[in-house]
Amino acid sequence: MRRPTLFLLLCFALLFLTISLKPLPCIATDTLQAGQSLLPNQTLISKQGNFALGFFNPGKSPNSYIGIWYNKVSVQSKTYVWVANRDNPIKELPNSELKLFQNGNLVLLNPSKTPVWGTDSSNSTKPGSNSTKLVLGDDGNLVLSDGSDSNFTIWQSFDHPTDTWLPGGKIAYNNLTKTAQKLVSWKNSEDPSPGLFSLELKPDTKEYVIMWNGSERFWTSGPWNGQIFSAVPEMRNNYIYNFSYESNVNESYFIYSIYNKSLTTRFVMDLSGQIKQASWLDNSKEWYLFWVQPRQQCEVYSLCGPFGVCSESGLPFCKCMEGFTERSPRDWNLSDTSGGCVEETPLRCGDKREFRPMSNVRLPIKPVTLAAASDENCRQACSSNCSCTAYAYGSNGCSVWLGDLVNVQQRDSGDSFYVRVAASDVSSSKKGSTSLPLILGIVAGVAVAVGSVLLLIWRCRVKRSVGTSKAVEGSLVAFTYRDLQIATKNFSERLGAGAFGSVFKGTLSDSTLIAVKKLEGVTQGEKQFRTEVSTIGTIQHVNLVRLRGFCSEGSKRLLVYDYMPNRSLDSHLFLKITLRQL
Repeated sequence: MRRPTLFLLLCFALLFLTISLKPLPCIATDTLQAGQSLLPNQTLISKQGNFALGFFNPGKSPNSYIGIWYNKVSVQSKTYVWVANRDNPIKELPNSELKLFQNGNLVLLNPSKTPVWGTDSSNSTKPGSNSTKLVLGDDGNLVLSDGSDSNFTIWQSFDHPTDTWLPGGKIAYNNLTKTAQKLVSWKNSEDPSPGLFSLELKPDTKEYVIMWNGSERFWTSGPWNGQIFSAVPEMRNNYIYNFSYESNVNESYFIYSIYNKSLTTRFVMDLSGQIKQASWLDNSKEWYLFWVQPRQQCEVYSLCGPFGVCSESGLPFCKCMEGFTERSPRDWNLSDTSGGCVEETPLRCGDKREFRPMSNVRLPIKPVTLAAASDENCRQACSSNCSCTAYAYGSNGCSVWLGDLVNVQQRDSGDSFYVRVAASDVSSSKKGSTSLPLILGIVAGVAVAVGSVLLLIWRCRVKRSVGTSKAVEGSLVAFTYRDLQIATKNFSERLGAGAFGSVFKGTLSDSTLIAVKKLEGVTQGEKQFRTEVSTIGTIQHVNLVRLRGFCSEGSKRLLVYDYMPNRSLDSHLFLKITLRQL
């Protein structure tokens, strides 16, 4: 009888040892004490559960980082607010650790125990102290403090922001060292390393500026007048954020807070080159833009890179000039178009080239003015210089561009210029156009024959979108996707964007103005979507934009709101109300 008993005891002992050695998926605390480590399968959670600190891989990237993200925000992927080792990712995650040493240093170690990132704070500890602790606050601030005096801060993440500015944090200028804190965008959606766009404070004028590559200033907030920045008029109707400016001998900085402490909000230097103030909507489970600057995406410096063309008329914003192709298709797919485009046919200096016209554009930056009496002379001047990539001739004389063509924007009306490309590219396009007159004649004839039929169909469909569209609970209208295509002129006038899609202006057949939001990344079924729409439709508030209807066809999900003239849709959604009241 003793042998079975002994066997059972050994089994229980082995089971206990296995459980005790198995790493726990999280640490049920917001604190890391001196001598402790955070492992890849563990996270620190702030006291009220607002934020989490841990290891992560952005998107499909094999690289690993230590960062902070929203713990309660539910989206398809985490929303990160701070990244420790953005310059130095970990290639192999197992056996890596974030360790708080007894000397006060917080260090990220790779599997070979080589330091990857650290706070370098051992010399900042309180004299006589022999203990430190790391605490993740509910404001998203990671604070390293003295173990015996929590008010003595050794290091904090708010002093080292990455791309996100949280309430309670500050973007400052050190008056002693003459250095500025910066918000720096991610490189792309899967790479948090520093991108090309940064936001920093200019204390002499009390304004923020956005820089490209640290050298080109392309946007300014305008000076601070004590309440708002002059170039950000949306702040006049601000019932959510409270900005203030402080200056002393050591530093000058802006800081902001929120009136409703339960609101989740962030200010981000986006990889699009725009700064965005967004708040989380619990009802729709998405981030909603309160304001964005620059307002027009094509105002961002070199957004589409060399030989790229920006257009506000549709998505995506960037495309390559004719005869050019994306330098890095992978980067473009990850929302990083800064690399621009390259020639489809690489050429050497002596190769034959021609010029391809581009009309209705904003001309590239940094032209060189030449003395030329005619268009032909200007053309010859460009042709004789291997570095010349384009020319324009008009009322201002002859302009040529040497090197990359940057900041070209397609417009409804504008200037014209000629881009230098391979002669073979121009010849092939000419061959393809020899039958153009014949084709145009055939098309014109067919158009006349069927035009009246199409017109009748269009009228019937538009009438049906208002008069016979299917109604759901709350008197909402179920529009067809084709109805909304017609109403918005194929989604041509973009009003703004949120985390899950863009908003477009439209007009119904009875001249009613509407705002149509195309949802992207929405995966719920049609029944669930209609239920949520019905719930939103029953919400009535004096300051809430009324939901008029929706569209659910296949994977397409759209919401139709009343259009609010003279002011942005997002300002009405947020005006004088808190999200909790919704």
